[in-house]
Amino acid sequence: MNAFGFLKPEKRLLRAEPDFRPLAQLLQVNWLYVLLVCLLAGVGYVALYSAGGGSARPFAGPQMMRFGFGLVMMVAVSLVSPRILRLLSVPLYLFSIALLTLVLRMGHVGKGAERWINLAGMQFQPSEFAKIALVLMLATWFYRIGPDRMGNPLRLVPPALLTLLPVLLVLKEPNLGTATIIGVIGATMFFAAGMRLWQIIILVAPIPFLGKFAYSHLHDYQKARIDTFLHPEHDPLGAGYNIIQSKIALGSGGMWGEGYLRGSQGQLNFLPEKQTDFIFTMIGEEWGFVGGIAVIGLLATLTLGGMLIAMRSRNQFGRLLGLGIAMDFFLYCAVNLSMVMGAIPVGGVPLPLISYGGSAMLTMMFGFGLLMSAWVHRNERDPGMEEDAEA
Repeated sequence: MNAFGFLKPEKRLLRAEPDFRPLAQLLQVNWLYVLLVCLLAGVGYVALYSAGGGSARPFAGPQMMRFGFGLVMMVAVSLVSPRILRLLSVPLYLFSIALLTLVLRMGHVGKGAERWINLAGMQFQPSEFAKIALVLMLATWFYRIGPDRMGNPLRLVPPALLTLLPVLLVLKEPNLGTATIIGVIGATMFFAAGMRLWQIIILVAPIPFLGKFAYSHLHDYQKARIDTFLHPEHDPLGAGYNIIQSKIALGSGGMWGEGYLRGSQGQLNFLPEKQTDFIFTMIGEEWGFVGGIAVIGLLATLTLGGMLIAMRSRNQFGRLLGLGIAMDFFLYCAVNLSMVMGAIPVGGVPLPLISYGGSAMLTMMFGFGLLMSAWVHRNERDPGMEEDAEA
């Protein structure tokens, strides 16, 4: 296979799939996992209802409408054949790069970063879609070359460039948190695809030495976030206000919480961004340690379930695709929870399906659809796999 052989169309793609049986495939969908996704969205509705002061407006109602659309999309994507997904991987990746470029030119400026563009009257964050597009693109690439050819360093140059391009574009916005997540997702898929230990050491070894260089090129507000993370008490009414209020709210919840719609920090609007970045803080305040652990348990179950779905796939494409989506979901959760608890600097990463926002909701549901596709078609073996992997 040449360097860009993955662009070659697959056999049988241009004609109807003889094994396409939508009703039978619907029965193959992992409905238990879908139920868990719905349960998580229900937690989000309850939390956003409280964030709206005991009203479905302005947060909970619109969020559930988005989820309803996303649920239909998730089920529809789950029926799409892996062959079709591999065919779509290139245009979807190129589309995501085009959107990331567009947001730099005409994006909505918020909190020091250009991250949003308006599409059909709706604000859309291209970096969220770029993560899913990258997962699909890398899964296609590594499926084509096969694990046996991962020892050739030249085979790793194209996927490395495919990963680096969206990372650099997101850094340019600037959005350090999301750029880091994209990079970690890419690195995870490299490892899962069979990257050799010596190759991993070569890539990881320079990282500790790049810390000082990277810090010197951070924007002022990014340096302020790091300083606030280390010393929030230095500016309790300014840069340190958010994290201090978050810790107060979490602490005031105690074991059982202050009660639904009765959280003092949230209901009196002391808690900043309570409907987005700090939604888990509101949950912890109202439902306490027990409620917080229950939500974390649900998030962990969805993460582990996604990884198990990936491992059940009998082809490498399904395994890599499922793992990439599960890792994306895990990083969403890990970064947001660590942020609101003060373990890492505040970075503006939402809690999936709970935080208010359309971009993260719809792209995550699209990702779950890809995960379900890996499950529905887990037993498929592409007859042209060996031919596509030939040099």
